[in-house]
Parts: sequence; structure tokens; C-alpha cells
Amino acid sequence: MRIQLPKDVDYIIKELQKHGYEAYAVGGCVRDVILGREPEDWDITTSASPQQVKEIFRRTIDTGILHGTVTVMFDKNGYEVTTYRIDGEYEDNRHPKEVTYTPYLSEDLMRRDFTINAMAYNEESGMVDIFEGLMDLENRCIRCVGSAEKRFDEDALRILRAVRFSAQLGFTIEEETLMAVRKMAGHLRNISAERIRTELNKLLLSPNPDRLLSAYELGITKIVLSEFDRVMDTKKTTYLGEEPLGNYALRCLKILENTAAVWSTDNDESSSVYLSKEKEHLVIAWSILLHGLAANEAKEVLKRLKFDNETIDYVYRMITWYNYEFILTPYGMRKAVSNIGKDLMDMLFCMRKILIQGEEDSLDCEKGEGLKQAQSLYEDILKRNECVELKNLVVNGKDLIELGIKPGKNMGLVLKELLEAVLREPSLNNKESLKNLAVEIILP
Repeated sequence: MRIQLPKDVDYIIKELQKHGYEAYAVGGCVRDVILGREPEDWDITTSASPQQVKEIFRRTIDTGILHGTVTVMFDKNGYEVTTYRIDGEYEDNRHPKEVTYTPYLSEDLMRRDFTINAMAYNEESGMVDIFEGLMDLENRCIRCVGSAEKRFDEDALRILRAVRFSAQLGFTIEEETLMAVRKMAGHLRNISAERIRTELNKLLLSPNPDRLLSAYELGITKIVLSEFDRVMDTKKTTYLGEEPLGNYALRCLKILENTAAVWSTDNDESSSVYLSKEKEHLVIAWSILLHGLAANEAKEVLKRLKFDNETIDYVYRMITWYNYEFILTPYGMRKAVSNIGKDLMDMLFCMRKILIQGEEDSLDCEKGEGLKQAQSLYEDILKRNECVELKNLVVNGKDLIELGIKPGKNMGLVLKELLEAVLREPSLNNKESLKNLAVEIILP
């Protein structure tokens, strides 16, 4: 089998070979090219030591020198080059106590997690597939290299990665690997929240986010996302009858993934846009997954998983407002946008649409029609560029000071009353009208 290597990767491999060393593209990049996917990055494994790699290439960064990894730079692109190694005994199911270099590619491949990630390639030798990764790719199978229990004992995150890869690739998990996952799920307690979060995010953004059900059935969520187990114990009535709320949430996640376009708007025109922003997708996915919890509980889940404050805030607000009952009048919609926040509206419409589809199996229902009317009213607000937030009032604190209103609580109350007046009558958002109104407020 021949695969096309990127120019820089091919150059690095051939330079190492020219200096008498072995070198191969290895791991996930090889797997992805075979599957016709675009690799996120390209990793290279070599018999050269880190010091020897640094002597060959002009620009390098010591990104993981203790584990034999040097990043070779070409312009702004970096390529990790790692020396063949054997990992020593692991501690805490996370880190090897020591790393030993080896001259043998086979020993380096033997330490890797799954057969589909244990293939290496260069143009000279072709595909090196000692553990039958190609066969497992053909059979759409996730299988550990060698003993599954040993691989999971080395790094317990591989337990969750098995489910994540099955979700990303649509593969099944081989029986021995599956048994080891179930047996050793408790080892995930030793893994950092940040690493758990990364895997859960990749799973939720995968083509099969509903594979989280496998993580539940295998005892993984009990360790890394126990709140989901609680949601699975809660009942929800849908078009399918009474079912676990968790099943409903997972069905909605699948709808989210399958939705090519979401109801959304921009300031220029009313139209659908594609779900192209990963952050928005992630916020909607976590909001759907955790919407059965109170907003404060969902916030604590994301804090525990060490999410950034922006994501935590968005998900908290989404769960706070997702069930808001829109008043289907122009003023009612302006009031809703003012309360909820314009920055949240597109994602909230998307989430509401999906929750309705998951519950009713269609948008051709009373809830769906109501949501369409709400979005139409919102689009009208954007088209007319109507003021719905304090920052869009044409008067500000400086203007009120000129009217004799001192900064402080009273000024804030006056601004809120002015905004309320503009929400009721958008044409009032001009300086003359608002200054006159402010005077009336302070001098009743």
C-alpha cells in the first residue's frame, strides 16, 4: 500500500534516512490517510536520538525531550519526531516511571494503544503493520495492541479513548478490549480532569455522540460524568413513550450532529448557516447533554472538568434560558432578547429546535410552529437593528450626568427604565426623546 506523505513529512523522513537513521510516519496520521480523513497532525518515529535529530534540523523545539520527542519546525508548522522507545513500568495508570530508547521499530509500535494506531509508513519500506491494524480498519474494529488489560493499566485514559474512537470512526470495540474496558473503568479516577474533558469533547463532536451510551453501559460515565448516570435514571415522555432522559438527550445529540444547517441569522439577512464553529457546536452539545440538570449543577460539572470560563458561562446561560416561554409579539421578542442576550439567541434557537425534534419527531407541531414564529420575530429585530441591550442605547452615563443624575444605583435604574421604554417603542432610541424621558423619570 502506498500513501501520499505531505512534502515536509517526506523531507524529514528522507533527511533522517540520509543520515543513516530509520524514520516513519506513525500512528493516527497513517490511520486517517488510509480512511480518507484529513490528519490533524503528522507524527514521525525514528531510530535517531533527540540530540541526533536536533543536529540534523536547523529549527527544533524540545517539546517532550524527557520522552524522546523533538518538534521540527518548517515555517509555522511543527512536526513531532520521537525516538523509538520502550516505556518502563507505569505509575498511577498515567505515566511511565522511565523511558528507554530502542533500535527496533517493532518494540516502539508494541507500546501503542490500538492496532489501528500502531502502523508506520515511509516510501522506502511501505506500510509496516505488525499488529494487523489494516485488517481491523477493514473490519471496523477497535482492538488493543497485545493485552488490553496491560494497555489500560499503562494509561487508563485509553479506556475512554476506545469509546471515543468508536464514536469518531463508527467502529465496534473488539470483545477482549470491551471486557477490559468494563473491568478497568475505575482506573479512570487516576486521570486528570483536563484529559477526560478532551476525550469527552471529541466524543460529543464526533459523528456518533450517542455512543456515550456505551460509556454509560460500560461503567465509564459513573467515574467521569456521574451526573449523566443520574439523568439516565430520570424519565421523559416523548413520541417513543416513557424513556430515560439520558436516551432522549443522546438522541438529540445525534440530531445535532446530523443537522447540516441550523436556524440562525445574521445582521444582513435571514438565512440558515452551517454549524461550522466548533465552540458553538460544543456549547450546544454540552447544553443538550446536561439540560436535565439545574443550571448551577451543570456549571459545577464543567468546572470539575476544568472548562474555560467562557464555555461554562455559555452552557450555564443556555440551560437557564432554553425553556423560556416566548411571548410572540414584537415587544415580547425584544424583551426576550434583552433578558437572554443577543449572543445566545442563535445557539438557543438551535438547541430548542433539536429538543423539539427529539421529543416530537418533527417540527410540524405546536412547539415547532411557535419556535418558527419566535425566530421570525427575532430576524425582524435584527433587520431593523432595534436596540435590545443597554450598550445600544444612544444615551449613556455621561449624558445622564449632564442632566444632573449622579453615577450609582439611581443612574443604573434610570438606564434600565430607558431601555424598557425603547423595548416597548424602538423609535424612542434617539437622544432627544431619551433625555426628555430621563428628566420625567427623575422629576415625576
